[in-house]
Amino acid sequence: MKTMKDIYDLLKQYGTFIYTRDRLGDVLLMEDEIRELYKAKVLEPKEFQAAMLILRQEASRIEKDEKNLL
Repeated sequence: MKTMKDIYDLLKQYGTFIYTRDRLGDVLLMEDEIRELYKAKVLEPKEFQAAMLILRQEASRIEKDEKNLL
């Protein structure tokens, strides 16, 4: 798992589609879904860690972009 698309595809495998037109909101919802899959023992620890790292990096990128717009 290396990109946001990989996370979208992973969630899609489990019937979860997230698109709210708010990039940061989408990332936060994806974090919640990934946590729930991990708690349900659907994801391995390495998959969970990789997904959370990608999501946190994306959230930081979005926040940085939003600050640059102001």
